Amino acid sequence: MKLKGKVHKFGNDINTDEIIPARYLNTSDPEELAKHCMEDADPDFVNKVRKGDIIVAGDNFGCGSSREHAPISIKSAGVSCVIAKSFARIFYRNCINIGLPIFTSPEASEELKPGDTAEVDADKGKIRKARSKKEYSSETFPGFIKDIMKAGGLMEYAKKKK
Repeated sequence: MKLKGKVHKFGNDINTDEIIPARYLNTSDPEELAKHCMEDADPDFVNKVRKGDIIVAGDNFGCGSSREHAPISIKSAGVSCVIAKSFARIFYRNCINIGLPIFTSPEASEELKPGDTAEVDADKGKIRKARSKKEYSSETFPGFIKDIMKAGGLMEYAKKKK
C-alpha cells in the first residue's frame, strides 16, 4: 500500500478529546464526525485537510479515552494515515480495527514539517519526504494486520473471511 499527501503537524499528547471533542459523541455517523476532526487541536483543520493528506504528530498520539470515534473522524476526514513518534495503545488498536494506517517513526515525526508532501510505502515500512527524497524507517505490520488494513478494517476483514 502506497500513500502520499500533504503533512498536517501536531505535537505531543494529542488526546482523543482534541481529535474529536466529547460534545460530538452523540453521533457515530462518520461524515458528521469528519466535520469536527481535530477541532480542539486546530479549529481550521477540516478546512485545510484534503483527501489523502497525512497527520504527523509527536509522542503519545491518541491518548485519553478508548473511543473509536477518534480514528473514525480522522479516516472520514480523508486523512490517509497518521505518522507519530508513538501512539496510545488503545488508539493504535482502534486504528487497526477501522482500517486507518498508522506508522511509528520518531525521525519522520521530528523532520516532516507542515505543508511537506510525504510518501509512505506501508509494505516496506518506508516514509519519504517527497521534495528531498530523504527516507525514514517505520515499523511494518505483520501479514494479518496488513490484510485487515487492506480490507478497510476488522469488520470488513471478518466479512471476507466467511
